[in-house]
Amino acid sequence: MPVYNQPLGGNDMPRFGGPATMMRLPAADSPAGLDAAFVGIPMDIGTSNRPGTRLGPRAIRDESRMLRPFNLATGAAPFESMQIADIGDVPINTFDLKKSVDIIAAYYDNVLAHDVAPITLGGDHTLTLPILRAMANKHGPVGLVHVDAHADINEQMFGETIAHGTPFRRAVEEGLLDCQRVAQIGLRGTGYSPDEFDWSREQGFRVVPAEQCWHQSLTPLMDEIRDQVGGGPVYLSFDIDSLDPAYAPGTGTVEIGGLTIPQGLEIIRGLRGLDLVGADLVEVSPAYDANNQTSIVAANLAYEMLCVLPGVAYR
Repeated sequence: MPVYNQPLGGNDMPRFGGPATMMRLPAADSPAGLDAAFVGIPMDIGTSNRPGTRLGPRAIRDESRMLRPFNLATGAAPFESMQIADIGDVPINTFDLKKSVDIIAAYYDNVLAHDVAPITLGGDHTLTLPILRAMANKHGPVGLVHVDAHADINEQMFGETIAHGTPFRRAVEEGLLDCQRVAQIGLRGTGYSPDEFDWSREQGFRVVPAEQCWHQSLTPLMDEIRDQVGGGPVYLSFDIDSLDPAYAPGTGTVEIGGLTIPQGLEIIRGLRGLDLVGADLVEVSPAYDANNQTSIVAANLAYEMLCVLPGVAYR
């Protein structure tokens, strides 16, 4: 029988002690031999409003210390069937965004060469573009479930084509996405024109504004989304600002009227059964996080992402 890494238990070491890794898992220097890995990208040089997401991965890891290996709600037991570790942070160039994008893409090319499913702790949303470049190098154009208050399809920001508000326009232009298998959920807020989200629709994306999610379970929606994005590899990108600031205030571009935590769980759990090849949780900015609330939510959502990867055992 294989021996799988396990999170350090609370009866072996108090929850406030032990390694500062995701879920207090073993740290690994390489993705070799792993089925899934937690990765940090401590970057905020692509942000346009409040900074601080460079500290997001560390805060999320710290608040993951209460997570236990078995998912009581879904029956998922990822540590019974997969080798999982925390492989640390991508060594970005904190003074050069474009160099950092290249560093991230090369890093994920290496991770994916080992057939590892990465779950990324961000970091600002710029990081999804280089990850998608690596995903496309490995799998070809992928499907995408993008959960966010913002479509992140800007042509440019302050004259720059790469920033946290542009990754999905660049991904389309570079042929990284199978556009008929893309869904954006939770979009809302004010804009510069009435057709703010029309570009996404013109590419073939399904756009689900936050108002269509209010006062209801998203389980029926996810049945539809799963049918749409299935049929090939799928990537999940979850911006914490998709949640209402009542639940996740610690982020840089806050919009009212967002998703609830149960709806966030329904979205992630609704991806079970897809060929999910990776995921990210981005835009946690601890400096604006009352009582570490946002980091706690982010850590739990990252664990839920782990629980819907292919190969996870269920009991």
